[in-house]
Amino acid sequence: MRDFFDKMKNDLGIILNDVQKNAVMKTEGPLLLLASPGSGKTTTVIMRIGYLIMEKGIHPSRIKAVTFSKASANDMKERFGKFYPDLPSVDFSTIHSFAFEVVRNHYRKLGIPFTIIEGDHDSDEKAGSAGNFQYNKKLMLRHLFKSVVGENITEDQMDELTTYISYIKNKVIPIERWSEVSCDVSQAEEIFKQYEELKRSDPHHVLLDFDDMLTMSNDILEKDKKLLSHYQNRYDYFLTDESQDTSLVQHSIIEKMVSTHRNLCVVADDDQSIYSWRGAEPSYLLKFKEKYSDASILFMEQNYRSSEEIVNVANSFIKRNKNRYEKNMFTQNPSQQPIEVKHLVNFKEQSKYLVQELNDDVHLKEIAILYRNNSSSIGLMNDFDRAGIPFYMKDADNRFFSHWVVQDILNFMRMAFTDKRPDILEKIHLKFNGYITKQQMLALKQLNNNDSVFDNLLNHVKLQDYQVKLLKTSKETFKEMKNMKPLIAIRVIRDRLGYDKAIEKISKSLGFRMDYLVGILNTLEEIATDLKSLEEFAKRLKHLEVVLKTAKRKKGHDAITLSTFHSAKGLEFEKVYMIDVVDGIIPSKEDCTDHLLLEEAARLFYVGMTRAKKQLTLVTYPYRDGKKVEESVFVTDVKNILDPTRLMKSEPIKKQVKKINGVPYNPNSIKKKEELQVGLTITHRVFGPGEITELSEEFVTLTFQSKEKKLSISACLDMGLLEPLIHT
Repeated sequence: MRDFFDKMKNDLGIILNDVQKNAVMKTEGPLLLLASPGSGKTTTVIMRIGYLIMEKGIHPSRIKAVTFSKASANDMKERFGKFYPDLPSVDFSTIHSFAFEVVRNHYRKLGIPFTIIEGDHDSDEKAGSAGNFQYNKKLMLRHLFKSVVGENITEDQMDELTTYISYIKNKVIPIERWSEVSCDVSQAEEIFKQYEELKRSDPHHVLLDFDDMLTMSNDILEKDKKLLSHYQNRYDYFLTDESQDTSLVQHSIIEKMVSTHRNLCVVADDDQSIYSWRGAEPSYLLKFKEKYSDASILFMEQNYRSSEEIVNVANSFIKRNKNRYEKNMFTQNPSQQPIEVKHLVNFKEQSKYLVQELNDDVHLKEIAILYRNNSSSIGLMNDFDRAGIPFYMKDADNRFFSHWVVQDILNFMRMAFTDKRPDILEKIHLKFNGYITKQQMLALKQLNNNDSVFDNLLNHVKLQDYQVKLLKTSKETFKEMKNMKPLIAIRVIRDRLGYDKAIEKISKSLGFRMDYLVGILNTLEEIATDLKSLEEFAKRLKHLEVVLKTAKRKKGHDAITLSTFHSAKGLEFEKVYMIDVVDGIIPSKEDCTDHLLLEEAARLFYVGMTRAKKQLTLVTYPYRDGKKVEESVFVTDVKNILDPTRLMKSEPIKKQVKKINGVPYNPNSIKKKEELQVGLTITHRVFGPGEITELSEEFVTLTFQSKEKKLSISACLDMGLLEPLIHT
């Protein structure tokens, strides 16, 4: 035993602490290894595998290591090769690839062909050109959405719908309970049912998406005892990494695999569980002893990454959460500099501040700017590109430039140059205050005389009296726009032509988030600032689209990393700037409706903080998009940790608002379940006035002006979210 650790020290210079050594040597039976950020998790795991082989005499082929992502699996395999160049490799893979192997063997045995209907091998374009929409998940869903809803699905709706489907499958939720899962996409449950029926329509050819591989594999191992026994006998030791991100169905597969020998090492950090929205089951870790009563639990709490200041504040911050293992992260790293909270005048100053901060920095590769939403990166990218600051986009999202709001604005501008194209008008005719109906649009398209679309409407199409003046005014406005600066033109589109009001109406009818759409428009205004012409604006958008694609390929270059909090997990940088840390973004309004969501948002914030080695800056502001915003409650928590006397100092000046789980306490809120009844009109702290339309043991269904929400009764009562409008 000592020889092994001495050999690793001499050969690789690796020295483990006592907890890490215990994790390496605890090879038999179930083990939960809770690894705090920067605690040397991967090194410990690779050492443990080496110990099994070199000290216990286990052949590498008898060891299975399952990771959360393909990148993690490749990283572990590469690390193993560097540590033990003379040993055969262990079987490193993702849970999906393991499930695929199970499914493939099953259907080969039955002689039934199957097709995976998503992934790089089967792109939308390829499937579409072949006419085989039934072999492509997204095209299937687009077809079904159009059939059921009567509209074309947007990219945002596609994301929401696929997340909904994945969540249900990973949680193994039966069909009779699908309606309990909230989804903002209209008739999502019906589309999901038809999607499953469409996949099963050919009994001689099985169609599977990635989540089906998991559920199918789980079912196969449950029913096919011979196949299960084959895999159980194949591996003597199982290890799962990043297990806080593992879903219920994935846990179920692992449980089956280890049920005979129970040699399972689960590596996780419940404080870094940030994927519950796609089915991750962090509560599984908290109940680990219920599943494995003889399990050992080890806490790797020493952080080797970050400075004393960052570790101490992050450790205190995460203790705001209650559903977690009690841990005390610590470090022996030296002091660096205090965490800085940067207060700017408004949101627009954020990019300017970062450009000024980073323009002369020579160690760009060691700097990261982190944000919650991908939309935060577009304005940054625009200003960094202008300033000549190189950047790498960790999870670049080109969809901003193809978003229907962006395309609408470009079509408005195209109309300023030519009002003779009904095809352009057709794309925006419902989105400005001409109130052109679909029937009027159809009549206009039949004219085909190459005259002004406005003249044709006024002279040849039957209009309502009120439309005549509006269309004449609109024609003049479009003419004026041709010579406007793009920033002024966008404001004219939003205000005089009524685009903002039109998309507000669309948002209410289709369940879009108005604040998100307004954010896109405001970003377009930022891009338009200082540009001279509409042509220049269109070229700038094209240029930025190319810049974004290029930024994806700058990994490893001397460039600043721009990343969401989610994608930054596992990374580390000398300097980290966390931006847009305001209430409504982190935590979001939705987070504040449920204490479990609020705790996950806190974990996400914690992940961002713990990416920093020496310098951490939180950037906040009081105004965004012309509206007052509050600094994130998480920033307030950090400030209180940095200066515990703040609350006492401010008490005489302003009475402190009592908070529960970070949400202001409402003394008028409904406290008892008995007070809830169908038909009761209430006001919800986040969603506003509404009515209770359905009640069950666990859930209350509320109908608001723009959408229906099914919420946890216990969360609503615990957090004081509901207040009666009519006191009964």
